[in-house]
Order: sequence, then C-alpha cells, then structure tokens
Amino acid sequence: MKFPKIRSFNIFLTLIFLSGIILGGSLVVFASNMTVQELTHPKEGMTPQSAVQTPPIPVETGQQSVAKIVEQVGPAVVKIETFTRGNERPYYFDDPFFREFFGDDFFFHRQPQTRQGIGSGFIISKEGYILTNEHVVAGADEIKVKIVGFQEPVQAELVGSDHELDLAVLKVNVDKDLPVLKLGDSARAKVGDWVIAIGNPYGLDHTVTVGVISAKGRPVNIDDRHYKNLLQTDASINPGNSGGPLLNMQGEVVGINTAINARAQGIGFAIPTSTVKDVLTELIEKGHVVRPYLGVYLQTLTKDLAEYFQMESTDGALIAHVIPDSPADKAGLQRGDIILEFDGKKVKNPEDLVEMIKDSKIGEKKILLVQRDGRTIYKTVVIGEKK
Repeated sequence: MKFPKIRSFNIFLTLIFLSGIILGGSLVVFASNMTVQELTHPKEGMTPQSAVQTPPIPVETGQQSVAKIVEQVGPAVVKIETFTRGNERPYYFDDPFFREFFGDDFFFHRQPQTRQGIGSGFIISKEGYILTNEHVVAGADEIKVKIVGFQEPVQAELVGSDHELDLAVLKVNVDKDLPVLKLGDSARAKVGDWVIAIGNPYGLDHTVTVGVISAKGRPVNIDDRHYKNLLQTDASINPGNSGGPLLNMQGEVVGINTAINARAQGIGFAIPTSTVKDVLTELIEKGHVVRPYLGVYLQTLTKDLAEYFQMESTDGALIAHVIPDSPADKAGLQRGDIILEFDGKKVKNPEDLVEMIKDSKIGEKKILLVQRDGRTIYKTVVIGEKK
C-alpha cells in the first residue's frame, strides 16, 4: 500500500518542477540599482547560445595571477556616489483626507529630499578622467568619487555622456598623478576567456569576481536603451557594479559592467571596449557623441505600399516624415519619397539606410536616388550633425 503514495509524491514533485519552468522568466537590471526590467526576446533568426563549460583555471592564470592583477589595477577602480535633490512626495499626499487632517502647511513646507545612488568607474588618464555608465550619473546634481589613497571622496565633474551607448566620462582635479587602467581590444577576446570584474556591489568597495566570457554580441533592451553588442559573462555582477571594469588576464579592460540577469545565476553583461574607443575622444572634447543626421522618419515598404507606389519590389526606405529645417528638408526630400540608393549603394530597407548614414561624415555630400510619383529623381543632401 506504500507504492501509490510514493508514486503520488513523485507526480507532485514533477508538477512543481514543470510549473517552475513555465513560470520562469528572464529579467535584467542595471547593475547600479535594483530596478528590474524585462530582457527582450532574441531577434528572429538568432540561434540559442551554445552551452559553454567553464574550464579549470590554468596554472599561468591561477589564483596567484588573479591576485597580482587585482593588486596592480585595484587602485584605479573607484566608487561613485551620486546625489539628486528633489521634492517628490508619496501619492497619498494628494488624498483630500490627509490634507484635511494635516493641513496645507504640512504639504507646502516640506524640505527637499536627496536621493543617493552608487556605482563604479575606473580611471583612464593620470589627469583624472574616469569612465563609467551614463545611467550611473544621469540626472545627478552632485557626483563624488572615492579614490584609493584619499581620505575623503573627491568632487567630480561630468565631462560628457551618451544615453544611447550608456557611457559617461567624469573628471576629478587632484594634485597628483592617478593610477590608470589600459583599454584592451575586446575584438580579440574569445568565448571561454577568463575575465575579472571589479566594482562596488551593494556599496562594498573593490569586490572581485572571476569568470569567463560566455558570449559576444548580445543584444539587450533595458527601458528605452537598446544595447546591440554586449559581452556576456558569468563573473558575478551585482547592483553597484555598473561602470566598473571587466578585465582580461593581462589586466586590460575589455568591457564596462552594465547589467545583470536577475532571475539567473552567472549571466551578466558588459559594454565592449571596441564601442568605447570609437567615441571616447568625442565624449571628452565635445561632451557628447557626434552622430550623422539626415532628418527623416522612415517606414518599411510592405507589399501593399509597394503596390500603392507602383513599385516592382519592396526594396527601399519610405519617408514617412521630413523634419523641418533638417538636411533632408533643405535637400527637397518629401513625405512619400522612396529612397532607392544612397551614394550609389542600393537601399533594401530602412535599417540599411540608417547604417549608411551612420557611416557618413558630417558635412559630406551624398547623392540619393529617389522614386517620387512613379518616376526616379536624384537629390543631393549634405549630412548634418544630430543635436
């Protein structure tokens, strides 16, 4: 009579296991705070990640080598504290009952509140330039940096930032040279390579974790930010790690830790240094990333639209709107125009055209082949700078 009970218990465990699989999800959070965001589904056509088994740490990159690297690079990793002043009030302050009970004076004479945030960063020049994530310092009224060897946090200035790439450069002015980290070549990093993450998770200074690069080129969406080319690592990354370095076994930075998967162990993401190097000079010298600009909103040419515009195929980029006083407007482009070629290169879809514009230089003249009212015409446009 005991057999049915065991069988029922096994069935019960199986149901619990299956429910866990069904209810399980994938969430991503910025590594500088606890706000949870959904991880988008992989793009159509993407293959699942191959399982990467973590190899044993080789002798030449073993514990002693990791300790040596951390000892050398640790002083260049900093803790970032941000302070944002505001006068936000709980929703119940607008309730008539609370106003009647406490009186209006209670509501209109409240002291401004200051929100504090933490993150990580690392020094990239002896003059005091520090690299971190944009979301670590976004909206901050005051930024302070805790540097090894200084008793008090140092006031920092925001030199440049870019929301889309999630990068920011800070500057501290001190009376001595600072230790720096070297930006390595993330393009040479391979899946399975050992990496070291250093940061300030949960405010714990200079926490060190070790893992491998699990994947490259990962696309991830968080809020309105689309990361196109992230490194994935199983080195433990937690809130407060954002902006900290991901190092190879030569002590070079190959990525900037930026996000974690909140429902899985061993899944973190970092911005590769290949992305950083392309824009670092612009961030320091201009305060922002310079982006070529045409000034149009584009639409995909569907079969129905192609038939409406008397097109033989769906190749091309349909202009849905022209921004006034933009380069496109000055060139005479109109709503309903279909861009077929850009400087002699065929345009298959809006994404093609966007990439071609990104590869252009400010001030360059480009010749567009456009279909309008059933006939093809040429238009010359001068690429502008996106403000």
